[in-house]
Amino acid sequence: MSQAVQNKDDLIRYFHEGAKPRANWRVGTEYEKIAVLAEDGRALPFSGPRGVEEMLRRLVERYGYQPLEEDGRIIGLDGERARITIEPGGQIELSGEQCETIHCAHREFTRHVEEVIDVGREIGAAVLGLGMQPVSRIDEIELLPKARYRIMYPYMARKGRLGQRMMKQTAGVQANLDYSSEADAMRKFRVSMGIVPLVYAMFANSPLSDGKLNGYQSFRGHIWTETDPDRCGMLEFAFRDDAGFDDYAEYALDVPMYFLIRDHRYIDLTRPPGLTFRQFMERGFNGEQATLDDWSEHLTTIFTEVRLKRYIEIRTADSQPPALMLALPALLKGILYNDDCMDGAWDLVKRWTFSERLALNDAAHKLGLGARAGRVMLKDLAAELLNIAMTGLARQKALNRSGEDESIYLYRLMDQVRSGYTQAALTIERWKGRWNYDVRRLVEGCSYEAEAWP
Repeated sequence: MSQAVQNKDDLIRYFHEGAKPRANWRVGTEYEKIAVLAEDGRALPFSGPRGVEEMLRRLVERYGYQPLEEDGRIIGLDGERARITIEPGGQIELSGEQCETIHCAHREFTRHVEEVIDVGREIGAAVLGLGMQPVSRIDEIELLPKARYRIMYPYMARKGRLGQRMMKQTAGVQANLDYSSEADAMRKFRVSMGIVPLVYAMFANSPLSDGKLNGYQSFRGHIWTETDPDRCGMLEFAFRDDAGFDDYAEYALDVPMYFLIRDHRYIDLTRPPGLTFRQFMERGFNGEQATLDDWSEHLTTIFTEVRLKRYIEIRTADSQPPALMLALPALLKGILYNDDCMDGAWDLVKRWTFSERLALNDAAHKLGLGARAGRVMLKDLAAELLNIAMTGLARQKALNRSGEDESIYLYRLMDQVRSGYTQAALTIERWKGRWNYDVRRLVEGCSYEAEAWP
């Protein structure tokens, strides 16, 4: 049985218990991917003979995964070291193992891509290297039959204009990194939050939705700004020099809760909404008292650009083609696992006010690398950030069998940044040009099968 929460100190201790010595630091990556019907780019349904659940069944039969079920439906898979989960609109996510190097993550992701392409091809499905479902509207996309999402989905419509789009249409790539102490955690938290506009600019990859251009390079990024103001965005206190675990706990305590889980059953707390974790901790709910498991689950319902759990989770980047998926964890490992590089990254962004950060975020969503911070283009700041990360990775000296360090996973991204092109800009150019607004060509051009590995 989970430990009861007595006071806020118990919640803060939860974060302290996540600290690890440097020798035990790892990187975990979560890769969300858009799955579509190969012939027309429409969202792959969850149900049916040509659906995501059928892909999961075939992965179980062929590759030995253990099915994860809810109400008799397969909603995920357990592997030997990693897990495959499904997002609300059928997006397929690999929650990767905790890897010591990006080379380890590369091997794991390569296997995953081969397996997903294999079973997808058999049912006429394609996986796209995009950050957003390009064709189907939200009412055309089946909601994953999972209790958590049945609670969240209607609540999203009451809290923000685009929250249901976030759930059903978007896909990102996320990286999780360790910390050694409260001071180290908050330093990484601040730097990661500070570079958010640059990450949006570099990884912008969601210019198409509902079958047409949407006017953004990262429409996914814009969607997050209109999802739920209680639990999304950047946190101003992160940029204070004296910010600590107490500040994050204070913030999380006042975020409304979605649900409680008791005996594997979800209890809806959104009707009427408004019960915060602080209120739950102080007075309980229908005889239930707050536990550390409740706190841990509550923290997963906070969707800020950078999230604190027992590790730091950076959630900003749009999903990418396979050859660029590892660029995000490589970038962050290079910066956050070297003190000098962390200082260098912070120097690039420390002078912006909070209002300037918000404005830069909006500009990055719209313009990608073409956005400006004053007189400086984000393209140039992003190139400097990549140089810093490559220096950090070179210093860490994690070599593959060919003697290459982890900076190899940043080469293609560096080429794009120097050219000023994002994946979104390339897609827009091709959509208007050689693809001639043809969805079949879009699917062929963005399919994982069409993408070469670095």
